[in-house]
Amino acid sequence: MDSLALLANIAAFLIIAGILFYMQKKHLSFSKRVFAALGLGIVFGFALQWLYSPGDETLAQSIDWYNIVGIGYIKLLQMVVMPLVFVSILSAFTKLKLGNNLGKIAALIIGLLVGTTAIAAVVGIAAAQGFGLEAIQIEQGDAEAARGLQLEERSAAMEDQSYPQRILELLPANPFLDFTGERATSTIAVVIFAAFLGVAYLGVYRKEQETAEFFKKIIDAVYAVIMRVVKLVLRLTPYGVFAIMAKTVATSDFDAILKLGKFVAASYAALIVMLAIHLILLTRAGLNPITYLKKAFPVLTFAFTSRSSAGTLPLTINAQTKHMGVSEGIANFSGSFGLSIGQNGCAGVYPAMLAVMIAPTVGINPMTPSFIFTLIVIVAISSFGVAGVGGGATFAAILVLSAMDLPIALAGLLISIEPLIDMGRTAVNVSGAMTSGLITSKVTKELDTAVYDDPNAVEG
Repeated sequence: MDSLALLANIAAFLIIAGILFYMQKKHLSFSKRVFAALGLGIVFGFALQWLYSPGDETLAQSIDWYNIVGIGYIKLLQMVVMPLVFVSILSAFTKLKLGNNLGKIAALIIGLLVGTTAIAAVVGIAAAQGFGLEAIQIEQGDAEAARGLQLEERSAAMEDQSYPQRILELLPANPFLDFTGERATSTIAVVIFAAFLGVAYLGVYRKEQETAEFFKKIIDAVYAVIMRVVKLVLRLTPYGVFAIMAKTVATSDFDAILKLGKFVAASYAALIVMLAIHLILLTRAGLNPITYLKKAFPVLTFAFTSRSSAGTLPLTINAQTKHMGVSEGIANFSGSFGLSIGQNGCAGVYPAMLAVMIAPTVGINPMTPSFIFTLIVIVAISSFGVAGVGGGATFAAILVLSAMDLPIALAGLLISIEPLIDMGRTAVNVSGAMTSGLITSKVTKELDTAVYDDPNAVEG
């Protein structure tokens, strides 16, 4: 390893980070700083890839140092996810913002998340068919074979669970365990636990108002502190985006991306169509889609670079409440449920495309009405409980392919381009969650349209 080169790489990183800090001091808007960080990260990443070979030790050591900022930022976001979900939903109950609309709000959010995932499956099927994708077109190397075996082993461990058992996994048998994020369904479990406490609070309020008021003051105080922590972490977003993007570009296998360019193109075509469908739904709800794109851009940018819906949650909630006028309760329900239910990219588009690609390898025509209908239904049902972190799409693919009785191992053929596709999938997942929150707020008349239409409401 060349120590001077390592020091030069670290110095270059710090200089660019200094430029972002200077932009902050000059009070450039948050979205402009995020966009600048994205562009600088791409350019810096390409420079590193041009200077070093993929296995170079100096590059690896440099990335380790960059990870202090990139992965460190994601860890800080993940640190506040569970406390934020819990206290925000509970706070919504104590402020009676949900009131009698609770059932309607929950039904609308879940319905929109699952419904758009079913639409995403249709889009994925159309993309795979339109681009003529088949698994037999992809060469299988050692890495792909190893990935295939890993997926088969994971599938075998999951096959013992029936759908009713998977539904039971959503419930919080031990909420303290779920606060650690130990299970794939931990976020949903924490939401359910918070909702139970919220309903209990409403019951106490009707009978022992003084006790309920004391509880409310505690929750309000905790909420204020947690939101302050969130605000402190969000200030680091441009630096996190720059570090993550630099690492992603510097370590990407562009030869593999070029070989599988047709699948990459088909995936992004489908994801762009899904984003357009989100905009159409917002337009039908009477909301300006251009305004949405402007205000959602920093959030979608971070989701794209981080590949983590869970890590993006604080930004998702902040953007909805501060920039778009969504009430705290609805923003937290849509953001939290969106982590594990109805992820349009990971649980909708991706498994549907894989199923259509793999079906011909076992003599099944994927364009028969019965196959398409079954696939859409299975995709929608399987979207419950998908983890909101990198790897959630793999979990969804295993569920769908095993339910369709298709070979799991063939999903491993795409391992070399998985990170690149996952970036777009995560952004669409987050957009779906925010879209469900906005539409639900509009339907229940809880959306502050003055905030949504205000072009100056773009700073967190």
